[in-house]
Amino acid sequence: MELSEKLQPMLTGAALGAAALAIIGFSWGGWVTSSTAQSQASKQASTAVVAALAPICVANFRSDKDAATQLVALKKASTWEQGGIVEKAGWAKMPGLASPDSDMARACATLILADKT
Repeated sequence: MELSEKLQPMLTGAALGAAALAIIGFSWGGWVTSSTAQSQASKQASTAVVAALAPICVANFRSDKDAATQLVALKKASTWEQGGIVEKAGWAKMPGLASPDSDMARACATLILADKT
């Protein structure tokens, strides 16, 4: 099938324009694939849950009879160890979960150390 001399340049231009539009859209336009959107949404949801539940963990810490001693241990520990201390103490374990969440434990440790009360 032969294309007319006027139609071929238009089709070539349309194809190049579509390719340029896709490249610009995904590079600078903020377009993402559905899997990327799902991944970003999952991360945002997890961050929101941690932010909402971390104060409960801090309340669990405050109600611990050994809170003062644990606070000293938290202050002495490195940043990497602080989440582990919170996990072992059980403050980050939420009802219905088999084990504490490590992200929440780290957020809880940060809140405990930032608490001025």
